[in-house]
Amino acid sequence: MATKSKMNVAEKIIEAHMVSGDMTPGEEVGIKIDQGLCQDTLGLLTALTLEALDKERIQVELACQYVDHNLLQTDNKAAEDHHFLKTTCQRFGMHYSPAGNGISHPVHMERLGRPGATLIGGDSHSCSAGSLGMIGMGTGSIEVGMALAGMPIVINMPKIWGVKLTGSLPDWVSAKDVILEMLRRHGVKGGLGRIIEYYGPGLDCLSAMDRHVIANMGAELGATTSVFPADGEVKRYLKSVDREDVFIEILADEGATYDLHEEIDLSSLEPLIAKPSSPGNVVPVRDCVGEKISQGYIGSSANPGYRDFAVAAMMVEGKTAAEGVSFDVNPTSREMLTNLLNQGHLANLIGFGARMHQAGCNGCMGMGQAAAMGANSLRTTPRNFPGRSGVKGDMVWLCSPEVVTAGAMNGEITDPRELGMDYPKVEQPENWIALPDALIKPMPLEEAKRVKIEKGDHTAPLPSIDPFPANIEAPILIKLGDNVDTDAIAPAGAQVLPYRSNVQKTAEFTLMRDDETLADRAFAVKEQGGHIWVAGENFGQGSSRVHAVLSPQYLGLKIIVAKSFARIFWQNTINGGLLPVEFADPDDYDKLSQDDVLVLENAREAVSRSSDLVLKVKSKDMEVPVTHGLSDRQVEILLEGGIINWGRSKLPGGSGNSGSQAA
Repeated sequence: MATKSKMNVAEKIIEAHMVSGDMTPGEEVGIKIDQGLCQDTLGLLTALTLEALDKERIQVELACQYVDHNLLQTDNKAAEDHHFLKTTCQRFGMHYSPAGNGISHPVHMERLGRPGATLIGGDSHSCSAGSLGMIGMGTGSIEVGMALAGMPIVINMPKIWGVKLTGSLPDWVSAKDVILEMLRRHGVKGGLGRIIEYYGPGLDCLSAMDRHVIANMGAELGATTSVFPADGEVKRYLKSVDREDVFIEILADEGATYDLHEEIDLSSLEPLIAKPSSPGNVVPVRDCVGEKISQGYIGSSANPGYRDFAVAAMMVEGKTAAEGVSFDVNPTSREMLTNLLNQGHLANLIGFGARMHQAGCNGCMGMGQAAAMGANSLRTTPRNFPGRSGVKGDMVWLCSPEVVTAGAMNGEITDPRELGMDYPKVEQPENWIALPDALIKPMPLEEAKRVKIEKGDHTAPLPSIDPFPANIEAPILIKLGDNVDTDAIAPAGAQVLPYRSNVQKTAEFTLMRDDETLADRAFAVKEQGGHIWVAGENFGQGSSRVHAVLSPQYLGLKIIVAKSFARIFWQNTINGGLLPVEFADPDDYDKLSQDDVLVLENAREAVSRSSDLVLKVKSKDMEVPVTHGLSDRQVEILLEGGIINWGRSKLPGGSGNSGSQAA
């Protein structure tokens, strides 16, 4: 496709990084990756992938491994995983951010991100990078490893969804309410197949960190990514962190067009809240006033900015939290904690009764800070899927720091506009304390070659994946509903997270909240041809965790039949050697039952020949038409048994060795 004369920001960045295909929506496009972002619980599989590929050095501009999720260290496993990640970074030429340094996305924005770059991350909220004028995409950890080894990322070109912002935010309304408004309008599937590009005069009232809030939760819309222009505000931000030298201006051309259009008048917004248990279940706060709460929680990658903490501290000065409310504060970074202390905000928060936690993700994905079963918890986190907090039957609400703090003050959900106080006006301190960069830099190659990678005894090589079978005859092991998330498929939390470097072990926890017998039942039929899952709409939404594919694959899963799939999970299934197919007629979902035996005859040939397949239901003498939608490239990956088997020979200096993913 010829280059457009008038281009928007997303098109400019993609066009500058295209290595194959074109920018026609729906068509495959290959994109060169500049930067990689890993976080500890998912980066473990990226590290194992790099080991399996036996490469000397990553082949991108830079990559950083952040330790921000598994920080509890209740036994030796987390510390040993941190040693493993650090030595892997040293061996392969990556930056390393140690435990306590901070949450990956805002720290990367501050220390390493640059306008115009492409970034791939093993965390689904890698789309946060769009706040700097980058294209940041989340994907599975194995695909991140392949990208770091030099393979371009291939995606179906999304439609560009232009969202024009006008007006300015009223008092007591902040950036969280902008993205909640998007979720109120469009739900958790509204961004599928789309890049959201924000533009317009309303940007003038949004700081770079406000934009981070909005870009971060584009993942909750299911969007490929979100992007903002690299404008004067981005330049101001980079100057404030002493990195103005990396700034380049990237603005949409005058007259640039978008495939889809939206407009939000910021002046018309009010405080919003996502009710349990979906980010798309958004209503005005005024509709929920009076609901008793037991916890208020501020922090996370979704609200990581100075103002997000400072506004809370200014609201609670001289006050005490309501009786029975735990007020949990999770600083973004060691530097953030230092500046909150220096400005007196930390004293206000502690005086109010705040429980201060270490800089990291913490309770956002169930690592501590769990509320009582059935008790309401107000959080500034990005997700409130059932059980994500670590408690089956949790009641997590998503909202702004203003709404969380108002609730903690009164012990019930409160519209902050009704507090009877002036709205705190937060300014970035002129005497901001910039701590020395704590990132451990890559070693020179010759020194790196001598590094011995250290692993704990609980760490295991990636399981080998066989080529896709010639024929499939297998039972439906479980039938699931709509919007099942990867937190449910591959749970996090203190029970499971210490084993994230061991797919074979995490397999034992697969879907444990839905069916605690599933793993045992899967092992029982694994050697008889495996099993099949059936699911509803938007299957696999949420986190990019590839454990949600590799663990059930290890248990013998062959095919997932769903009404529709979430983007990252769908790609992960193919990369992990699983076949994702969608019902040609969604009504056929109701005709299938657990324990029905499905047959796909001449499976390899059928998948290669056509996207349209027929599954025979052996027990009912019935046929179910399905479609897979894989490109020729993706069919090759599936038949080889996943992207590592397929990709070895295609990487720079590839050996051609295939057939196993074991390190």
